[in-house]
Amino acid sequence: MERSNHTATEFILVGFTTDPTMQLVLFAVFLGVYSLTVVGNTTLIVLICNDSRLHTPMYFFIGNLSFLDLWYSTVYTPKILMTCISEDKSISFAGCVCQFFFSAGLAYSECYLLAAMAYDRYMAISKPLLYSQAMSVKLRAFLVVSSYLGGFINSSIITKRTFALNFCSGNVIDDFFCDLLPLVKLACGKKDGYQTVLYFLLASNVITPTVLILASYLFIVATILRIRSTQGRLKAFSTCSSHLISVTLYYGSILYIYSRPQSSYSLDRDKIVSTFYTVVFPVLNPMIYSLRNKDVKEALDKLIK
Repeated sequence: MERSNHTATEFILVGFTTDPTMQLVLFAVFLGVYSLTVVGNTTLIVLICNDSRLHTPMYFFIGNLSFLDLWYSTVYTPKILMTCISEDKSISFAGCVCQFFFSAGLAYSECYLLAAMAYDRYMAISKPLLYSQAMSVKLRAFLVVSSYLGGFINSSIITKRTFALNFCSGNVIDDFFCDLLPLVKLACGKKDGYQTVLYFLLASNVITPTVLILASYLFIVATILRIRSTQGRLKAFSTCSSHLISVTLYYGSILYIYSRPQSSYSLDRDKIVSTFYTVVFPVLNPMIYSLRNKDVKEALDKLIK
């Protein structure tokens, strides 16, 4: 990565607060959340791999989502924990580049993966008898690999363009990680071309998957309405409820931050929202997909026994 024309060799992460007591409280909170994230997602992956009843297309995608969330949380949380208990709040230029690259790549990949899961739910409801054949192993692998490729190719583009900016307004990042908006605030000079690339990536990585998800659910709703019995409709909708909750929480927080005009940006408020989709969301997913899931509960009981 070619460095931009700046004098700093590192950045300073302001974090959430400078109060030592609050930093210790936040350390305990983030450590607890990260521990639950690791345990919850790892357990879900192990259950899906070991229990033959969970070897279905739906759980294939859920397992990949858990792996992605586990990786996603690990990009942020260890550094957050270090800044909470250490007086050194710095992150090297190379470390900031790596964190930015992986955070963007995983965030984009999750957008695509959630879109693929919406298509999977549509196939499960519209073609229940041919579901396993329609969602073949090759198709599932293609959708997952494409999600990662699309995410990290676009991440390479935005990372290169971001760190080619001239950071002439200092090296203090008013956030707890190397995020897009705080970094852009440090840059000066002509940013029109950068804004064009940013809006293009936002459209391709967030808006496009959102449209695909909405289209899938329109077809799902149309299919459910053709079911005559109320019980059948409720059963069909229940298979989508977990995914719908995940999509609403994840896309809602991302769109809130990155699709607003610059005049409405508030870094203090955006820190809270960023914390939700970077740290909290990965710990919620295992709960969303397992608490109301009879197959997962039975697999967990079997593993414990």
